[in-house]
Amino acid sequence: MPHPDTPAARTPHEVLTCYYQAMLDKSPDDLADLYTIDAVHEFPFSSPGFPPRFEGREAVRAGYRAAWCASPVLVEEVKRVAAYETADPGVIVAEHVVVGKLPTKATTFTVPGLLILEVRDGLITRTRDYMDGLGVANART
Repeated sequence: MPHPDTPAARTPHEVLTCYYQAMLDKSPDDLADLYTIDAVHEFPFSSPGFPPRFEGREAVRAGYRAAWCASPVLVEEVKRVAAYETADPGVIVAEHVVVGKLPTKATTFTVPGLLILEVRDGLITRTRDYMDGLGVANART
């Protein structure tokens, strides 16, 4: 039996928790380490400044490093709205709201999102990331 800290022992719900923590920490390394080497991360909704997909763990790492390092947004909270199990035990659908702020503004903003994570052996093989790109762009202005 794998040790509880090894990826193979993580359930999709645990992977989701780690994913949200990486968002809070703005850690591209922690996020990318949740993915298989050949994973795909897709953005089905067009978002300013984001490509339509990242192919491979290292593309996830590089893409999020570029995005998060360039963004002044501070993520204060990721509110879980709901997580849904599917007929496939390795797939989880999660609704969330990101609460953030800009250092130059006193107010916070919220951006809703939906993730579909496909997890095998404790690692993400595919993510479909439905973030509100317009909400993100508006928050920066």
